[in-house]
Formats: sequence, C-alpha cells, structure tokens
Amino acid sequence: MKRNSASPPVWLFDLDNTLHNASHAAFGGINVAMTDYIVRELDVPEAEAERLRRHYWLRYGATLLGLVRHHGVRASHFLHQTHLLPGLEEAVHGHPHDFAALRRLRGRKFILTNAPRAYTERVLGVLGIGRWFDGVIAIEDMHMFGQLRPKPDARMLRRLAASLRVPPSRCVLVEDTLAHQKAARRVGMKTVWMQRWLKQAKGGIWTPARHAMKPAYVDRRVSRLRDLTH
Repeated sequence: MKRNSASPPVWLFDLDNTLHNASHAAFGGINVAMTDYIVRELDVPEAEAERLRRHYWLRYGATLLGLVRHHGVRASHFLHQTHLLPGLEEAVHGHPHDFAALRRLRGRKFILTNAPRAYTERVLGVLGIGRWFDGVIAIEDMHMFGQLRPKPDARMLRRLAASLRVPPSRCVLVEDTLAHQKAARRVGMKTVWMQRWLKQAKGGIWTPARHAMKPAYVDRRVSRLRDLTH
C-alpha cells in the first residue's frame, strides 16, 4: 500500500460508510423499506418481518440472500423496491478532502459494493466521483454458479481478482465492515478499515474499545482517505 511500491495496487472501495455517510443518508430508509417489503411480499406481521430482516442479515451478510434462498424472492425486484429512497440526493454527503485524496491515489480503483447498481450510480452522481473509478462492481455483478455471492463470499473475491488479472495480493479492500475484510484477507488481499462513520453505523453498537481494536486481518485503520497516500 506504499506509494513507492513497484506495482500500484488495485483498490477495491466499498461505497456505504466508506465513501459517504450512509448511516445518515440511506440506511434508516433502506431498513424500513426492507421490513415493509417483507410484510407485503411474505404476508407476515411487522415484528416478524423485522426479525427476518435482521436474522438473514446476521446469518448471510445480506437480508436479500435469506429471502432468495428461503422464500423465493426475486432479487432484482427486492433491490429495486428497497432502494427507491425518495430524497436520497439531498441527504448524501462525503468529505472533499477524501475525494481529493482519492483522485491522487495511484493504481486502478473500483467500487465493490453490496448495494444495487442504480442506487450506487445515484450516490456517485451526487458525490461527483464516479469518473475517478475504473469500474463499479455492484451486487448484481456478484454471481457464481447461478447464485448471488456478494461480500463476504471469499470465492467471489478470488474470482474478482482473477477477472482483474492480478493476484489477490495486489488488491486492497477499503471497507467499514470487518466481516468483509476477514474474507478478503483469507484470499490474500490487503485490507483497510475505514472508521470515519463507525460511531453512527451498525445500529449504534460502536464503543471506544471497538474503534481502537485492530484484528489481525486488518492491515490499516483510517478515518480519512488521504491516509492511504502516506
């Protein structure tokens, strides 16, 4: 990850709570929309819908996977309905200093997000940073063996590196979610834990001790993207 390395790394940037404050702009609305979707499509009470949403998120890393596997929900329909988010553009914000550092960062850069492409493009459009990336890998692109395999699926990450024609060791995943970084390290990628919005993320389970921890599979902890250039 050093600037003077012989071969620049391939950067894989998460989107939500890595490049913008999704806890403020989107997560509350997405959670409500997912619960409403489950109530409507599965015909269950709201309390049960909320339980299923959280249960599948904890078990699979994405509520969508549980709904597809156990209830036959169509992924494209779920993603569209739960990411309509009226007013999203007015709520999205990031940090100009982060974006200036992103522009200067050596190496190819890709968005790697479990969010749908339409939502991702809306956020990137507001932030004005889409032109600095070589591509977007959204959840719709993470298919293997006929099934969705989003982060933290290690097989998907390994195949992604192969598709980019680099060894996993040349890839750096910049993420707010530790489970995704753990999977990336398992396939040989380097990892950066973005903590700028950690206090507001994950339903308020932030603690000073959690913020200070550095698991063995995390190479660096940063709270601003310009730290990546040092």
